[in-house]
Amino acid sequence: MNVTVQPLTGAALEAALDDVARLRIAVFRDWPYLYDGDLYYERRYLATYRDSAEAILVGAFDGARLVGAATGTPMEDHGEEFGAAFAGTGLALSDIFYCAESVLLREYRGQGVGHAFFDVREAHARRLGRRWSAFCRVVRPEDDPLKPADYRPLDAFWRKRGYAPMEGVTAEYSWKDAGEAAETPKRMQFWIRAL
Repeated sequence: MNVTVQPLTGAALEAALDDVARLRIAVFRDWPYLYDGDLYYERRYLATYRDSAEAILVGAFDGARLVGAATGTPMEDHGEEFGAAFAGTGLALSDIFYCAESVLLREYRGQGVGHAFFDVREAHARRLGRRWSAFCRVVRPEDDPLKPADYRPLDAFWRKRGYAPMEGVTAEYSWKDAGEAAETPKRMQFWIRAL
């Protein structure tokens, strides 16, 4: 498969937002997120990347078809609960770039697209003068009965890129799990690396 990865801006970004929303809903429905998303919420959430001059949206394309996307924004522009997690760390939010989501259809994984997503976002963060790149991942119990037997966490991939978990730096974020009636809070663990 021939996948091209490129930052999206202006009209190209605007045109891709509904496709990014659908990708987020599809990919995050799987373990460990189990996200039961809807287009209304997604459109509101993704408006941040359209409206922020320093945010980035990176698209992965198979021809003209969007098959993956990654986002990022200055940490102080993301949700308050995420920024609050860094209180007491000694790190200024203005030094941190937050790599939000990376979503990629299953059949395109293992071809270097994940690395390209991080490369583009980290380069963007450096251009903004950021000293750190961070992201967070959901924490689910290891013995959760919904966890697929063949699930492989991405920890080794992230460590290879220089990221490490930040001890005690977590946030709570709520969403509705597939098959559930209401949103519940999830613990999110932050990982970070120096740029």
